[in-house]
Amino acid sequence: MSVALVTGASSGIGAAIAIAFAEAGWEVMAAGRDESRLAEVADVSDNIATWAGELTDSGDCDELVEDAIEEFGAIACLVNSAGIMLRGDATETSDDDWRDVLCLNLDIPFFLSRAATPHLQRSKGSIVNISSYWGLHADARTVAYATSKGGLIMLTKAMAKDLAGDGVSVNAICPGGVDTPMLAAAAEDTDLEVDEFLGEIAEFSPNGRIASPEEIAALVLFLASDAARHITGTAIPIDGGLAA
Repeated sequence: MSVALVTGASSGIGAAIAIAFAEAGWEVMAAGRDESRLAEVADVSDNIATWAGELTDSGDCDELVEDAIEEFGAIACLVNSAGIMLRGDATETSDDDWRDVLCLNLDIPFFLSRAATPHLQRSKGSIVNISSYWGLHADARTVAYATSKGGLIMLTKAMAKDLAGDGVSVNAICPGGVDTPMLAAAAEDTDLEVDEFLGEIAEFSPNGRIASPEEIAALVLFLASDAARHITGTAIPIDGGLAA
């Protein structure tokens, strides 16, 4: 049975990804910071084990990978889904804000990918990084977030080049608006109620809606499958046509 390690799995996109893998018959190590919400995710399937903790430095990331190997014996897919979004232009972004966003959105995926690489080489597995539409096309007041997600796309491409000969695929997906707690929380930066804010995001999309977390999870699951073995080094928009 294949094994997936999924970060950010306590809510939103990460939780949907962990559940999708489990429902497809994979064993899953679902990692996140909220132990109680991880327990709710694990209740969905006996295939899901959980890991609760911080991933603030490379040692934490090494420990998570080691724990996944101890639990399951292998890793066939690493999904770097954990992240944060802070709005602000350069003058509004403090040193701590900049470092927090770059750490969570870029450093941690690098540390985990580095730690998981030997295991993925053995399994001829895959890495899927959750980037963003804003990693492809910056918007106003996204300086830290867009930089981190753009960097994640370049990490994806560089590692794809390095690992292609080992049979390991590395891809990024770039969602537009997704109906998650992170997107709802962004309404706090506006004068709008959450429903009104989400409605405006939907109207901005060419297809007139925002995605569900399950739609993002379906693409991740495909990229981890044998059907996608020849796809590597890509940054795939999943945004209702926004990037077109």
